[in-house]
Amino acid sequence: MKMPLFYAVAFLAVSAACAARTAPATFYVDSERGSDAAAGTDEAAAWRSLERVNAAELLPGDAVLFRRGGLWRGQLVPHSGTNGARVVYGAYGAGAKPVLQGSVARDRAEEWVQVKPGLWATLPFEPEILGQVQDLSGSRWSPSFQESAKGTLTRAEENGRAFNRLTVKVPGGKRHQIQVWGPQLKELAPCLVLRLRVRSTLPFKLDTFEAMRNSAPWTAATRGNAGNQVIGPEWQTVDVLLLQLQPLEAAYLHFSVGGLPPAGAVFDFEPLGVWRANIDKCDPIRHDVGILILNHGERWGVKKWKLEDLKAPLDYWYDAEGKRLFAACDANPAAKFNSVELALTRHIVNEGGAHDVTYDGLAVRYGAAHGFGGGGTRRITIRNCDVSWIGGGLQYWKKRDNGTQYPVRYGNGIEFWGNASDNLVEYNRLWEVYDAALTNQGVDDDEVNITYRHNVIWNSEYSFEYWNRKRTENILFEHNTCVDAGCGWAHNQRPDPNGGHLMFYQNRAATTNVVVRNNIFMNSTEVCTRMENDWRSGVTLNNNLCWQAEKPILRWLGKTYYAPADFARYQAELGMDAGSVCAEPQFVDAAARDYRLKPESPGAKLATDGGPVGARGPTP
Repeated sequence: MKMPLFYAVAFLAVSAACAARTAPATFYVDSERGSDAAAGTDEAAAWRSLERVNAAELLPGDAVLFRRGGLWRGQLVPHSGTNGARVVYGAYGAGAKPVLQGSVARDRAEEWVQVKPGLWATLPFEPEILGQVQDLSGSRWSPSFQESAKGTLTRAEENGRAFNRLTVKVPGGKRHQIQVWGPQLKELAPCLVLRLRVRSTLPFKLDTFEAMRNSAPWTAATRGNAGNQVIGPEWQTVDVLLLQLQPLEAAYLHFSVGGLPPAGAVFDFEPLGVWRANIDKCDPIRHDVGILILNHGERWGVKKWKLEDLKAPLDYWYDAEGKRLFAACDANPAAKFNSVELALTRHIVNEGGAHDVTYDGLAVRYGAAHGFGGGGTRRITIRNCDVSWIGGGLQYWKKRDNGTQYPVRYGNGIEFWGNASDNLVEYNRLWEVYDAALTNQGVDDDEVNITYRHNVIWNSEYSFEYWNRKRTENILFEHNTCVDAGCGWAHNQRPDPNGGHLMFYQNRAATTNVVVRNNIFMNSTEVCTRMENDWRSGVTLNNNLCWQAEKPILRWLGKTYYAPADFARYQAELGMDAGSVCAEPQFVDAAARDYRLKPESPGAKLATDGGPVGARGPTP
């Protein structure tokens, strides 16, 4: 495969370096003075970019240190260590924590155009198509039918011209149930155009095309869609813009159509080729925008799902086909605000499948999926990090019982998804999170030996969320300070405003030794704890300090509510929260987010393990 020159050089250099060394090393990254051509092994020869960090082949025991005061936009994809020799991502130098930021800026006036009075948009995405880089004439494609989906993929010919014929017998209910795989993409570039001739006996709209790995972890190098074109019975030519997501050594053309064509549809497609496109003059917004963040959180936008719904000031809509954002504003947003950040829908730290990794002293912010996200993690430590302004991007559309749809949006501050074990989250600060600040969850997975302790959380819809459907064991949530659940940017624009500190949803997981102790839970918009299963045999709450001025302390099994005045009755009737107290915490300076307790606080003597209830106050 032909790689872009930078990645080819970086790959060869790193491969040579790794072949020559066997001992762990420390690498430095400086966003201002670094160079990706440097060795990275001392501060004077630091690397510069996240792309260089991701491309490096690290050894167990290696450390990658980001310079304090620096800022990196994009996504960190960590390397795994071994049990006893972790890979560490940390900080060096003096100043503020190094920032890993999942947004793109649009803070220059020339990056916006006025559509009409009161409506502004980022620049149109109009790539210039250049030369062909790969001929796909006669290329063979392979199908994958999963679960209930059924069909065939054969070669057909008409007027001496061959093409691929997908006959859909049972379309399946989800996109992944019918997948079509093509040849390896020979070149990666910031923007490519995949051109196809298509037709279908029954009309439907094509969806997402990718170039991706054809084995686990199934990551994509490029992604794009065919717009809103309806595929009908006559041949038509479709251009699919593929925007690069990350460099991969091998990426294969791929698309999914499960649930799209009706049963009985015969879909013919003839891939013609791949062309390179120039996007230097039109910087596309490559992912859904989950948060419009203005002046670093002084103001924020309200996400809408149709252009015509932009009515109130700072309503905004992301045009997925045009790769641009529209915002209701009485002036050019870049002139009205000093900072305009568009949080993109991808994990800022994408650690799926990673193990034996430590993150220490990083600031992770402005991402519309998860701050730390990914499944199948083992022996992960996240320590002394700041995680803020997370979530809000489109995850999928969900059907209601009446047939209408509503958007399900990302995301969580720190999420361990599926088959997570032996992970530790401690001494972090998390705020302004669309869903849960902290969570472990999954479908048919094991979640075991996960500890959350000494974290400070505020203005997140949930402080801690848990659900699973297989086995959950040894989850410890202790010495955390959780304040103002549901009071953040997301609450009033959710389809399900539901602010609460502990969210235990319905599920069928075998749940053993989930312990919530020695925490502070203060104020929420709806309820302190929501528990939809009777988990008293597997979940223990004790020695917590809870305070709600008006809202209920507990929603029990979806129908019973216990008010603050009922706290003693709740303890007696359900046998939970033994040793816990319902009283105002008395923080040192809550307005300044200093949540240390005053000596006279009722929580000062609650802890059962020798430490104080809650976490220490904020740190730089």
